[in-house]
This record gives sequence, structure tokens and C-alpha cells, in this order.
Amino acid sequence: MPAGAAGCHWRGAPHHTVPGPELPLTRLKQSQTLLAVLALIASMASLCVGTSFAKSLFGVLGAQGTTALRVGFSALILLCVWRPWRFPLTRANARAIALYGAALGATNLLFYMSLRTVPLGLAIAIEFTGPLTVAVLSSRRAIDFLWIGCAVTGLLLLLPLGASTAHLDPVGIGYALAAGVGWALYIVFGQMAGNAHGGQATSLGLTMAALVTLPFGLAHAGTTMFSPSLLLAGLAVGLLSSAIPYSLEMVALKRLPRRTFGILLSMEPAMGALAGLAFLHEQLTPIQWVAIAAIIVASIGCTATSRR
Repeated sequence: MPAGAAGCHWRGAPHHTVPGPELPLTRLKQSQTLLAVLALIASMASLCVGTSFAKSLFGVLGAQGTTALRVGFSALILLCVWRPWRFPLTRANARAIALYGAALGATNLLFYMSLRTVPLGLAIAIEFTGPLTVAVLSSRRAIDFLWIGCAVTGLLLLLPLGASTAHLDPVGIGYALAAGVGWALYIVFGQMAGNAHGGQATSLGLTMAALVTLPFGLAHAGTTMFSPSLLLAGLAVGLLSSAIPYSLEMVALKRLPRRTFGILLSMEPAMGALAGLAFLHEQLTPIQWVAIAAIIVASIGCTATSRR
């Protein structure tokens, strides 16, 4: 860590004899941190805008066809970028990547199915319960029960149990919860695939995800998926929802501590709600905003209090 070393080295030096490099290094570090934060915000914005655009295609392709195009184009892009055949692949890694990709494909499909009847911000918030559960179960400390309580409170506010939420579709909520389970499995299987090269695991995993989602897309949309205009729209969805966010997240991960990264990422449900309002005219009730806030608090709290 050059910045820290320089600071320690010059800390006791007289100001008039040796000019300390702390200020330029501090400014450089601050600019890099700012760049990383902006990259992560841009990543979440791109994902939410891409998902909003994808939802506008449901009338023609359905959630299944839109998912197949998004995942398929994302896989093609990453295959061209990483060329995974250049790296050796053991049988154990291939099995782990296959499970990781299947979970990724199922998660995308279930999430898009939930978007048919559930507003974008609420679907993202409900899906966040998957990784939250993984994080809490891996810790089991007393304070984690507070974050469990926040998440459960948010979910209870969204369940169609009263007049304020009766218009939410229970099937859509079920799909979003199932997507959360898929996200949790994606994390578990992704850790199992961690021994493989990162680019190879991601590109082959997305290829497996495309193989999982393509039959559902073809069964629902048929050959309509392959019309030039819809293929172009699917490419745009793949870029906005996968290629651009993944690239920007890599920029952020290299410059931000994981805890900071996780806390900032916890704001994604709110950004999704704003994107749904701006692009899809999805109006949320005050109770639903409170529910999103409760799940965000649970995610931030779980991340901030986690052990290294």
C-alpha cells in the first residue's frame, strides 16, 4: 500500500525541509474511490434501465422470450471477450460451473416472470432476501436477528395480507421469492466454481444459463424471437443489463473494499423503484416504499456488521 507507507515515512518530517507526498496520494486515492463509486452507481443504473426496457418487450416476447434473448446475448458477448476455451477445465470445475450457470439462468427467468405483475423496485427488494439469507446463515450472531427482523418486516408489508397490498399478485411475489432462492444458490455454486478462471467461469456459466432459458423462450415466443428488430432489442437488453453492469462492477471491485461495495449495492431496490417510476410509470404506495427501505436497511446492516 504505497499511500499508507508514504504517510508513515513522512509523518515526522519537518514541513519546511521535506515536502510530503501525502496530499497528492490522498487526492489520487479519493479520485479512485470516487471513480469506483460512480462506476457502481452507473452499473446499477444501467441494470435498472435495461430491465425496464426488457419489461417493455414482454407484450411481444413474454418474460420467457425476453430472458432468453438477454441471457443469450450476454453469453455471446462474454464468450467473445474471454474465449474460455483457452484455459484448462477440470471435471470438478465443469460440474460446479454447470450448477452455477443453471442457478443463474433460473434466477433470471424467475425474476423476469415476477416482473409481469410486480413493480421493478419491489421485485428487486424481494429478490434481495436470497443473498441476505446466505449472509445471515453464514454468521449466526445476535445482531443478525435484527437484520432478519428488518427483512421479514419488509416482506410482510409486501405480502397481500391487507387492503394496502391486495393489488400485488401473490404469484408474482412467489416468483420473486423463488428468484431470491435462485440467487442464494447462485452464490453457493459460484463459490464452488471459484477455482476456475474468473472469466472462464462467468462466460461458461452464462452459456449454461442460456441453455436453461432458451427452451422456455422458444416455447413461449417461438420464431418471433429471431426477427431482426427483436434481436436488436435483445442485444440492447443484454448490453444494458449484463455486459455494461458487469464491466463497471469490476472497476468498482478493484477500488472499493468489499464491505463498501456491498453497502452501496444495497441501494439497488431503491434505484429499481425509481427506474420503474421513470420508465414504466409504476407508482408505489407509501407502505411499499417503507417495505423497500426495511429490506435495504437489512442489507446494509448485514453488510456493515459482517466479519471480514
